[in-house]
Amino acid sequence: MTYDYNNMQILVSNLMRDKETTEVEFKSAKGGFPKSFWETYSAFANTHGGTIVLGVKEKDDIFTLNCLTDEEVDKIQKDFWSGAHNKNTINTCLLKNNDVQVAEIEGAKVVLFHVPQAQRDQRPIHCTQDAFNGTFRRNHEGDYLCSSAEVRRMFADADVMRPADGRVLKNYSWNDIDLPSFEQYRRLFAIARPSHPWHSLSNDELMRKLGGYRKDRETGEEGFTMAGLLMFGKYEAITDQSCAPRFFPDYKEIPADTSATRWMDRVYPDGTWEANLFQFYRRVLPKLQQVIPTPFQLEGNQRRDETPAHEAIREAFANLCVHADYSEESSLIVNLFPHRIVFSNPGTMLISKQQFYQGGESVCRNKSLQQMFMMIGSAEKAGSGVDKIMKGWQTLNWKRPYPVEKAQPNKVELIMPLESLLDEKVLSELDKIFGNRIKNRDKEDIMALSIALTEGIINNERLRDVLAMHPADITHLLQRLCKEEFLISKGHGRGTVYLLKVATSDEKVATSDEKVATSSEKVATSSEKVATPIPKRMRKEELCNEIIKYCSEWRTASEIAVHVGRNKQYIRNKILPEMAGVLKMLFPKENHPGQKYKVRE
Repeated sequence: MTYDYNNMQILVSNLMRDKETTEVEFKSAKGGFPKSFWETYSAFANTHGGTIVLGVKEKDDIFTLNCLTDEEVDKIQKDFWSGAHNKNTINTCLLKNNDVQVAEIEGAKVVLFHVPQAQRDQRPIHCTQDAFNGTFRRNHEGDYLCSSAEVRRMFADADVMRPADGRVLKNYSWNDIDLPSFEQYRRLFAIARPSHPWHSLSNDELMRKLGGYRKDRETGEEGFTMAGLLMFGKYEAITDQSCAPRFFPDYKEIPADTSATRWMDRVYPDGTWEANLFQFYRRVLPKLQQVIPTPFQLEGNQRRDETPAHEAIREAFANLCVHADYSEESSLIVNLFPHRIVFSNPGTMLISKQQFYQGGESVCRNKSLQQMFMMIGSAEKAGSGVDKIMKGWQTLNWKRPYPVEKAQPNKVELIMPLESLLDEKVLSELDKIFGNRIKNRDKEDIMALSIALTEGIINNERLRDVLAMHPADITHLLQRLCKEEFLISKGHGRGTVYLLKVATSDEKVATSDEKVATSSEKVATSSEKVATPIPKRMRKEELCNEIIKYCSEWRTASEIAVHVGRNKQYIRNKILPEMAGVLKMLFPKENHPGQKYKVRE
């Protein structure tokens, strides 16, 4: 095999500079092929893949080359391929010849093994014959041995022919179904697909078509499925031990200031409604869509209130329900923060992050639930759901949604920022902090500093969601910004995070949603300092006329209050409601954190 030594040298140098991350592991191999190699191989394969580098030792967080000889390099490769094809060592060989490469740096050789992420039907990858005692996954602390429950879920996900929600439940009947939910679903189905032939079917027949009731041809068992109960069931029946005992859908609207209250609005199984997936979806979706601006648009002679961004939220909500692993310890959570929506579902991602962003991959954990949501226009089956989410947010020029996978318990979060990609206020604040030093910077530098300002901290993984760059190049960018005194770093290795240089050494790194200051809290508008002087004594009619002139462009209540020299609460609570016939709002929800006002056309 031939190698491009120049590229390999750069790659290994970057990896050593980055130190160990969730996707890179160094091992010495000076004493022979390390046994722990196969645990890391299993962990990378069962998570998001990664690179194992043999021939580098670490001491006190300093990485040095181990100077492997040619004989040692040859033996390492032979030992690897021997183990890779031995079921007693690893159950599946995922690597091809070009996934094993040799590089030479400063006269010392290292061997790189690029381990790909295993496909859904290949997992679990285990390094003993006993999957329950040899399956590993990767987190920020390194490799960890999976629990028996995690391994069982991998086997369940790998069985493509037996979707989790298609399981037939014993001793369930129509008495366990909330009929009002099923009838409401019928009406939505009729609106979404008015000419569909299933409208004439009986309840029994329609439930079968949707996958809520089926017969298992292998066992002969028939009955309501897990999908049927989750979507339309009574909460008591859903949470029975034989169905989904941990099911607990929960929505919270969380204010920026949590010192006064932890949440302003909440929807959860409190006994006042039948808490199945369909009712949770119906109650929560309108609350989420209220945060989306609704510009005046006409289609023919009809006003169109729904935009691609509304469709994006609907698709994301359906994905939350469709891709959840209802056997996990956690349940469905939707949190609406002032500057982001977080959809959290139990389970692991069935595709890689690269496949997620590329779109076109239709891999579903719960196919019957997907069918049910698809019939009311709330889910895509052709793998275009992520495309719809991304394009919907792109129409508003908001930051791109991105997934975050967490372990123990396993859950996947979809973060949907409610902030502009490069907000003018954020750019203005960066200009105040850094002055001329910020001018003529590359777009990537500005993006990194912008996220550091609005989110409090950044790291390599977060920037991968917004920058089309290799992780090693992102690390180089972050280190350069530290060297140029735009950022400061805290921690080391996998735990390294970065803050704006303006932060003092006494300040703690904010990591929770409640602690991280939002951009609206940090960024002062220029109008607060250069507001046009307005007479203190002014009749209300004159005050309103001044506001009308000022609101020829979109203005916040704070900007209006500063401009006219009046108390913000007086403007927001007294004046603006009285001017509702003259001013229009950017967001339909009056107390939206990004609310702005403009003169009606």
